[in-house]
Amino acid sequence: MRFVIVTGMSGAGKLTAQKMLEDLGYYCVDNLPIPLISKFVELILEPNREITKVVLGIDVRADQSFDEVQSALDELKKKNFPYEILFMDSSDETLQKRYKESRRMHPLSPDGRVIDGIKKERAILKKIKSESDYVIDTSKLLTRELKAELENIFVKNESYNSLMVNILSFGFKHGLPSDVDLVFDVRFLPNPYYIDELKEKSGNDKEVRDYVMSFEESRIFLEKLNDMLLFLIPNYVKEGKNQLVIGIGCTGGRHRSVTLANELYAKLKDQGTFGLKIEHRDLK
Repeated sequence: MRFVIVTGMSGAGKLTAQKMLEDLGYYCVDNLPIPLISKFVELILEPNREITKVVLGIDVRADQSFDEVQSALDELKKKNFPYEILFMDSSDETLQKRYKESRRMHPLSPDGRVIDGIKKERAILKKIKSESDYVIDTSKLLTRELKAELENIFVKNESYNSLMVNILSFGFKHGLPSDVDLVFDVRFLPNPYYIDELKEKSGNDKEVRDYVMSFEESRIFLEKLNDMLLFLIPNYVKEGKNQLVIGIGCTGGRHRSVTLANELYAKLKDQGTFGLKIEHRDLK
């Protein structure tokens, strides 16, 4: 029996995750009254039951205390019933945006500001998040990427990457990305923009890549950046960070930053201890 409890921040994708897991063969039950959790577990454990994979969705409701959830889970532990907790999370900014677009009220702040409900919910869920087996931050996750992550964890039983690293190339003249954690400025490198045959190409083209990486400064910078990140990332994981956005910027975001972002991605992609994505914000 594989028993998965799906919880997390309202608006972070709990229902989406549950529907995906249902498509993957899990029997899903959402928002079962807390006092019935133990009884539900007893029922699915009865002999001759064909159910072997179960998902139970739990969220914060204004009409019930989340302490009851913790008590119910503690009871399952005492009975040595194995379960896993999947916590769906997103940044406060992303959650606010989603609520604004959907025009829905936050369950913990029906008559007030959405951000107040988000802060209240985050405080309530702090303990269960710290005890979760898997934390998936959907702030920058595409639907297909979420599905692939769930398949890796709950179908293929592959190792779980608790940290998603996003490598983002950008151009300073278009503004600094608002969600970036680490920024690296590569405007110190020679600019292919001033070479006629390279001007209209990008860092995704071999000619530009070869030009940028022909300089010793580029190769040294890449090695030092790679070494620093391989030191930082395990420490971020240890501190419970779920999302790391690494910004690499040049003037326009087409040549040097794209090249270095691609090269860094190639160096980090086989590490296997964290998820990895790449995006070229200003390439178009």
